[in-house]
Amino acid sequence: MVASPLTAQQLNGVHQLLDLVAERQRQDFGHIVSDVKPDGTLITACDRWSDATIVAGLASLAPGEGVLSEEGVKSVPESPAYWVVDPLDGTTNFAAGIPYWAISVARCVDGQPMEAFLEVPSLRQRIVAIRGKGAWRNGKRLTAQTRLAADSACVSLCSRAIRVLQHRPDHPFPGKIRLLGVASLNLLSVAMGQTVAALEATPKIWDLAAAWLVLTELECPLRWLAANPGDLRPGMDLAEADFPVLAAASSQQLERLMPWGEALLGR
Repeated sequence: MVASPLTAQQLNGVHQLLDLVAERQRQDFGHIVSDVKPDGTLITACDRWSDATIVAGLASLAPGEGVLSEEGVKSVPESPAYWVVDPLDGTTNFAAGIPYWAISVARCVDGQPMEAFLEVPSLRQRIVAIRGKGAWRNGKRLTAQTRLAADSACVSLCSRAIRVLQHRPDHPFPGKIRLLGVASLNLLSVAMGQTVAALEATPKIWDLAAAWLVLTELECPLRWLAANPGDLRPGMDLAEADFPVLAAASSQQLERLMPWGEALLGR
């Protein structure tokens, strides 16, 4: 069975679903208490509500297509097309009153993201990418040319990637370091021209699925430093699976940062 692209009606339904969840998150921001999950990360009632709402909404919009979610089922669905959801990426920021987090939703077909939606509720920004057709921010097309014109000197690291500085103490880091605290937006920052590279040490598939497609559509090279998420198979349990990755604005920037990517893995 070959999965068809989303129809215009389904795309509109996803937008309405994101509108609903983003508005609830904005209302809850600053008025929420967090709990600690078994893995030590935070979760809030808003995470749980957002996840349940998105999963139910996608089931209605695309019957028969499974959903893989940070707060729900973490095994690759058996259906040819399935959704990968992080209902609130950046819970630590959200719970601490730092207004920078994201909703990440991607639809994958045969393991590759085909449609992607990244919502930044606090900024009222929505980035959409469709494989082979491009990427848009709030309906305005993004291009590789506008990205490169930003001429950033920043490199985004996650909190675990910062250890590369200890691995190469005799080498000055080739960029101004930024830690945004949101894996999906760390990667997205490259596609938007806000940084020239991003190094993520332990992203899960729900952290990166949507940003992966945006980066691809805007011609940003990626280097998977260990496992490749394109090799996922139905039934695989991804609860503990990490996909360390280096994303860059150009092949030259990628090669310039690769020694740091290798250092991340202790090579």
